[in-house]
Amino acid sequence: MIKAAKQIAYPLTGYFSKLVSDYLEANQNIVPFYTHPPNLEGIKEAIAARNNFNTPRAALVDALMVQYQSISSTELVKANIASLRLANTYTITTAHQPNLLTGPLYFIYKIAHTVALAKSLQKQIPEANFVPVYYMGSEDADLDELGFITVGGQKLVWETNQKGAVGRMLVDAKLIALIKQVEGQIGVSSQGASWVSILKETFTVGKTIAQATLEIIHHLFGEYGVVIVQPDSHALKSLFTSVIEKELTTGFSNEAVQKTMQELSAHYKVQAAGRDINLFYLQNDSRERIVKTDTGYKVTALGLNFTKEQILADVQNNPANYSPNVILRGVFQETILPNIAFIGGGGELAYWLELKDVFAAACVPYPVLLLRNSFLLISDKQAKQLQKLEISLDALFKGFQYNIARFVIKNSGSQLQIDSQMASIESQYNLIKEQAQSIDASLVQHIEALAHKQSQKLIQVQKKMLRAQKRKFEVEQQQMTKTLNLLFPGGSLQERTENIADWYKIYGTHFVRAIIENSDDFTKGFTLLYLND
Repeated sequence: MIKAAKQIAYPLTGYFSKLVSDYLEANQNIVPFYTHPPNLEGIKEAIAARNNFNTPRAALVDALMVQYQSISSTELVKANIASLRLANTYTITTAHQPNLLTGPLYFIYKIAHTVALAKSLQKQIPEANFVPVYYMGSEDADLDELGFITVGGQKLVWETNQKGAVGRMLVDAKLIALIKQVEGQIGVSSQGASWVSILKETFTVGKTIAQATLEIIHHLFGEYGVVIVQPDSHALKSLFTSVIEKELTTGFSNEAVQKTMQELSAHYKVQAAGRDINLFYLQNDSRERIVKTDTGYKVTALGLNFTKEQILADVQNNPANYSPNVILRGVFQETILPNIAFIGGGGELAYWLELKDVFAAACVPYPVLLLRNSFLLISDKQAKQLQKLEISLDALFKGFQYNIARFVIKNSGSQLQIDSQMASIESQYNLIKEQAQSIDASLVQHIEALAHKQSQKLIQVQKKMLRAQKRKFEVEQQQMTKTLNLLFPGGSLQERTENIADWYKIYGTHFVRAIIENSDDFTKGFTLLYLND
């Protein structure tokens, strides 16, 4: 299904921050904020650090076996879970919230990257075992961000009244109705009907969103051995109680992150601000802040009050009630997993780069950070249209206005080129300046102002000529608008908007395999995949 794959450097796309670009280029301003470089040597360093940490392997495997007991997992997943008991097994992890019906494409790309990197490391370090992991951020409570998908260009929203942690929400009649809408968009093709069947099988009324997400990701990636971790678990949270207690009694994470943010902000925009206590309290359908008071602790929204002794006892008895926020979530992940590499998007890397001191204060190893792979999927028809409109790879990410102006100028011959006239006028004014300098130096500034004013008038004339010429290329403008809007919906990257449904309906399971096969192990460039129609 892949005709060709090409790459462009991430900074050249214009869609990634200076911080991310500097991280990829190992800029000296960013080096102090991470522990291991994003390469094979960094992986080996991370393995050495992990070997010095007492990862709770047996408890992790026991918890995973409970989580998988309700589904028929693949033999490779079973083998990978069992191998986590071994001291020479390490995980390659990406994390993401349980977006509705897998959400945007980059969710799929992140998991595919873990598979590609694990496979690559297995060849390069054969004495170890590497397991790809999807760590589910099921405690996120932002349904406005997670509760919709875009299929066939149409935004489909889950209009549920449920609140709290999205992973704890239940599949309801309104979600079933939304799946019917997806069926209306893609069900006419055999592969589309197959995807709808999978959705109906995994998202059944009364099942939690976390469980349904586990099942659908297992369906897509089970044959590649991806292990899914659902951390909203009494067993897994009990492995984190010492850090929870330290946070409650000392507020260590906020002190650590504030220092880093101050240093990082000298060069970059900081991503995530900490709080005095970076924990939430989970109860039924609520996830609320824990606040320290003069007499103890309170969770105002839930009407809960604790003394120090009471809350520490509650941590031991009910660890699942405590949910780390963005500052401590990674520390929890790295506590329970034998992890050596974390794969995330640009925003995720930005906040992980604030957390090195938090990890040090918690005495938890900090992993190698890798920017997830990004793809732009281009059909045969779109590729031909780009060629016809003379949009090159370098120009593709520069937007409509740049490309239509470039096309018009190129196809208008010399009619719009006034560079020589501009140069001639500049030369004339330079001669006048030389004469004025010998007569009265105070005249030079006035002449320079006149020259600038004249050049600005010529630029305005050129713009008017360009607008007039554009009208002669109305058909090409329409074609370019349509093509670029399909590739960059809403002016954003395709992967941030479209859902796998639009591609599964065409390629079925071959789509996931193609993404994995074209995924870099270590991030090299933004990949354009040219697909057969």
